[in-house]
Amino acid sequence: MRQLKYWNVKRVSEALQSKARFAPFPSAGAELEAIKDNLGTRIIAELVAQARQDAISQNPTLSADLYLSYLRTGEREPYEDAQRLRRSMLYRLVLAEWLQSEGEFIDAIENIAWSRLEETNWAWPAHAPKGLDFPNHPTLDLAAAMTALDFAEIDYLLADRLSPQLRARLRSEVERRVIGPFLDRHDHWWLHSTDEKQVNNWTAVCVGGAVGAALYLEDDKDRLAQIIARGLASLSDYLDTFTGDGGSSEGPDYWSYGFGNFAVFAHLLACRTGGQIDLLDDAFVGSIAQFPVRTMLVPGIWASFSDSDSSPELHPGLLSLLARTLSLPQLKKLGVKNDFSITRYNQFIWPLRQFAWPLPEATAPLIPERHDWYPELGWMISRLAPEDPDALCMAIKGGHNDEMHNQNDIGSFIVVAGSTVLLTDPGRGRYSKAYFGPERYANLMTSSRGHSVPLVNGFEQAAGQSHCAHILDHGADAEKDWLELDMTAAYPDAAGLTSLVRKVTFKRQGRGAIELCDTFAFASRSVLTSALITSVDPQIGDGEITIGSGRAGIRISFDADQLALSLERHQGVEKQYAPAVDLVRILLAPIAPAKSGAIKLSINLLK
Repeated sequence: MRQLKYWNVKRVSEALQSKARFAPFPSAGAELEAIKDNLGTRIIAELVAQARQDAISQNPTLSADLYLSYLRTGEREPYEDAQRLRRSMLYRLVLAEWLQSEGEFIDAIENIAWSRLEETNWAWPAHAPKGLDFPNHPTLDLAAAMTALDFAEIDYLLADRLSPQLRARLRSEVERRVIGPFLDRHDHWWLHSTDEKQVNNWTAVCVGGAVGAALYLEDDKDRLAQIIARGLASLSDYLDTFTGDGGSSEGPDYWSYGFGNFAVFAHLLACRTGGQIDLLDDAFVGSIAQFPVRTMLVPGIWASFSDSDSSPELHPGLLSLLARTLSLPQLKKLGVKNDFSITRYNQFIWPLRQFAWPLPEATAPLIPERHDWYPELGWMISRLAPEDPDALCMAIKGGHNDEMHNQNDIGSFIVVAGSTVLLTDPGRGRYSKAYFGPERYANLMTSSRGHSVPLVNGFEQAAGQSHCAHILDHGADAEKDWLELDMTAAYPDAAGLTSLVRKVTFKRQGRGAIELCDTFAFASRSVLTSALITSVDPQIGDGEITIGSGRAGIRISFDADQLALSLERHQGVEKQYAPAVDLVRILLAPIAPAKSGAIKLSINLLK
């Protein structure tokens, strides 16, 4: 992105000479009173009541044994859940003190803040491969960067209400653990893309945290210019991970996380430079901001490709910020609700911005386009009647099998009716050492077994960028949308596949229908099995499969004389930040092996 490369140290230094007051949020006065009036007495009273409970509650213990348990078991939850509880308590206390401004919660805030400052590692155990850090080489990961910005914003909001000792220690630890290592070290894999590894959401989060904290805390403008310029060079690589039309293979969840942190940092940088460096004032950034608008099937349901879920965590404060600064009112109409409970956050930026910039409580729902298409990703989203949330919708992807947060999912598709996901891409599994290790694709959620894609002579799709789809045809008109993918390269050579073409047609007549055709060829007689993935218990009839009921139901028709059907059930499949799910693989294969043929399915609404 040229705009970021333009800002070298000299130009950044000149922009920092702005006389504008750095005040991204009000700490007192009429502006703070306006925020309180907008929130209303009930929301503030509930926050204060919870903060009073936090003030007398036990500060969660984060022991060395708990931290090291990840190395022993590969499980992330024991430490991360306790850490999240500690953070949430601090966030509620700080916001209650900020809004009430009576000093009631300062002692409790300092108690938890001191304990956070004294944590041996700010990094998550999963990102510290050797366990607890040596003091002279702290791990700078997502959690450490987020912690730095947490402390910087807490210090800004409460300022002299905090003890001078705490504020001095806060600055010392943020410098030692985050700002200094960011500026002086070159061993952070997320700083820049290389031939071996492309950057991803980590870059936006780590840069946003480290440089964002410096915007608040660094008094030396020359040094701050160096920090900012280094960060902007990294963010240029991050923005290059998006397609030319603003798409991201990481999916809506990691759009919210990565691009969300980018947007927060951009706002802070604009405030610090008097608007002279405004990263959001860019057409390409505006197209990225519309990603959740274009990937929403119906309100509350998004395309759940990659490690993203059908109900991603889209932060109200982020949507408000982007809607206001980029003139994108549609971001306020996604059906996302305000959440003032502060129970699940890993970083302070979101609860702060939720209270400062809540979404309006009543807005007309967004009516998206009938058709959205990301050619570089190979994503097609089709909606029969966007004004009707119960109408038929689908999403399908091509792409390759070395994408960010990759899953082996070429050809995966999702079908929604009655605001219910009936054929699913199940999204992300439970995060663990194994999930991000060499055995990643043994997991149902990340392997092609967990997606509605074919099995070829018993072979799943293979990982790697060369295992990809080639787009043969795509289009949309008044009668239909269609996508034709050559999926041959998705499978290993050992599968013996000569050709596999998947064509999906989304028919727009009447109540809509979907036609799926997998056409295959082999050098010798072989078996190709088409799979459908659902979390709704299917009912099997003669040549048909029923999933769901009423308006939230579909009937899948097939030729029972040509195809054999079987079911494979997977109970209690673990997910990240969500309850486990029961998944059913519906398998359809020709009754006899063949050198060539086609598997055709017709999907229609029940009502």
